[in-house]
Amino acid sequence: MQRLGGQLRLVPGAVIGWDMGAALALAEALGVNRLIAAETLPEIEAVMVRRLNEQIVPQAGT
Repeated sequence: MQRLGGQLRLVPGAVIGWDMGAALALAEALGVNRLIAAETLPEIEAVMVRRLNEQIVPQAGT
């Protein structure tokens, strides 16, 4: 998932997700079944968004 670090969708002060088109293209290029990627990436994305936003919020207050 580190390869998707440059594919983040952002708004000021928050991460809202990955560019899923780019994520699916990357998965396909890596040989991952597109259907499996489409089923699992949203679950992983949700965790990533929560964790990154938890790190951003405390910094905004300092």
